Parts: sequence; structure tokens; C-alpha cells
Amino acid sequence: MRAVVIERFGDPDGMVVADLPAPVAGPGQLVIGTEAIGVGGVDAVIRRGTLGGRGAAGGLVPGSEVAGTVTSVGDGVDTAWIGRRVWAFTGRGGGYVEQAVARIGDVVALPADLTSTDAVTLGSAAPVAHFALEHARLVPGASVLVRGAAGSIGIAAVELAVRGGAGTVAVTTSSAERGRRLRALGATHVLDRAGSGDALAPDAFDVVLDVVGGADVGRFIDLLAANGRMVMVGAVAGMPPADFGTALLRSFQRSRSFATFSLDTVPTAARDAFRADAFAAAARGELHAVVDTVLPLGRAAEAHRRMDAGSVFGRIVLTP
Repeated sequence: MRAVVIERFGDPDGMVVADLPAPVAGPGQLVIGTEAIGVGGVDAVIRRGTLGGRGAAGGLVPGSEVAGTVTSVGDGVDTAWIGRRVWAFTGRGGGYVEQAVARIGDVVALPADLTSTDAVTLGSAAPVAHFALEHARLVPGASVLVRGAAGSIGIAAVELAVRGGAGTVAVTTSSAERGRRLRALGATHVLDRAGSGDALAPDAFDVVLDVVGGADVGRFIDLLAANGRMVMVGAVAGMPPADFGTALLRSFQRSRSFATFSLDTVPTAARDAFRADAFAAAARGELHAVVDTVLPLGRAAEAHRRMDAGSVFGRIVLTP
């Protein structure tokens, strides 16, 4: 089968198309004929070699979520899954393939009227956004700032914050056009990447949800209100500087807090229940799966170049 492997860690050109043996489902596993493959920020971090190891001999296959039709199952898995359309988490790799393997506990059945492309746009992003906002103790009337709102997690966070009753939902983004699209999804204020540029936006926020990380984390801590909570869910710009915590200490009397959030800390049953609800809401048109581009599997390097350039709004999806 065709797959994309990381032959050399670093820039996107280190990813190549290879012919790998077709997978066989082991105990508790399914094989899925992929119809759509999500391209996420964590894939780029892994490709750069800054997360995880070098993988097995022959190259590491990136990608963590796919959607498609179950073609075979291993021991311990009900054969009724064969022929069903599903979304699946493949772990920290193994998704950029024509046939993917997943554990039965990492598979969710899809509604008949939800496309595979929409499924991989929401399947990871919506649960991350939902549980991160929960981690930040979002309450009705709160003011929220989503840093890096143009990606799939950020877009989901905007819509879910609105649904959660947030009084203000501000976003950072890089262009007026992206700001216009985010307002259409519920954002009330649009800031530039430095967190300024909208005179009507609040001076401080109860919740800051950060998908970006990098050198400016301290600047966004400074935008927290008293008792404000900043939750970092991604680091597409790299890790914060070692001294970023001094921003908290400088404002000790304002009782601000900073936390990281990983979906790995949420029980599987809770993740799957919310994911199924999100898929159903998307099928009803209540959540939006914003797809930037659909590209063939062989153009995965192009997808990563676009992510690195910061030119993506929503999610890039690969198709075999």
C-alpha cells in the first residue's frame, strides 16, 4: 500500500511516498480503508524531530486520525464492524496511509450524513477544544481569548466557547480576511498575533486558550484578568522560553494561573461520548468542519509547507 514516511526529520521535503506492506489487524484492532486523513500541527512537530523518536527502520509514518471504512478486524473485535464507516485515532503516527490500523477503543462510528473529510476535521480538534475550555473552568459570561484561532482547534474553541455562553470571544489571527471568517463563526473581537489591534476588545480575559506557544507566551499571560486561567493546548511555534513563568510572578496579587492540557488525560469514555456528540452536531449543522484544502496523499509535503507558512485556515485533509 502507498504511505508517506518521514525519511529525514526536519523540513517537509524529508517526507516521501513509499510502498509498505498492507497491515493485518492484531487482537483488539481494526484495519480501515482510509477515505480522509487529517493533517494536524502535531504532525509538523513530529516531522521536525522535536517530538518523539526516529521511528522504526524504513521511516516513521506520521498522522494520527483517519476516517474510512473498516475492512477487517482482529481477534476480540465484533465482525459487525466490517463495512462500517468510522473515525479512528491511530496513535502518534500511522495515519498517512491507504490502510490504517487502530485499536477498537480508538474508533467511533460515523453518522451516515457526515463526510469522512468533516470527521477528520473535527475528530481530534473538537474534543481538545471542549475539554481544554472545561479545564479552564469556562463559565457563562466569561471573556475568552483564543490564540491561534485559524486552525481546526482554534475554530472549534471559538464555536464551543460561544455555545458555552462566553460573553466575549476574542481571537488572534494574521489577516483581516481570517478575522472576518472567525467573526462569522462567533468571534466578537479580532486581535493581531501580538494580542492587540481591536480598541473595543477587553483589556484582560478570564480565559486564554493558547494553541501557539513559543516566545510570546508571557505576553499572553499578561492579558489575563484577576483569577484568569491560561491553558496551553499546543506549541506549533515551539516551547515557551524557560523564564515565561516570571509573567505570573510579576502579577502575583492578581492570582493568575497557567496550565497545559492534553486530551490523553481525559478518560476514553468521556472523549468518545463528546466526539460522538460533536459528530452529530456537525451533521445537524450546529458545528462547522472548516476544511482549508483537500490534497492527495502524495502531496503531504505540500500540506506541511503550507502549515509551516501559516497559510492554513481550518484543516488540510489528505485523500488516498
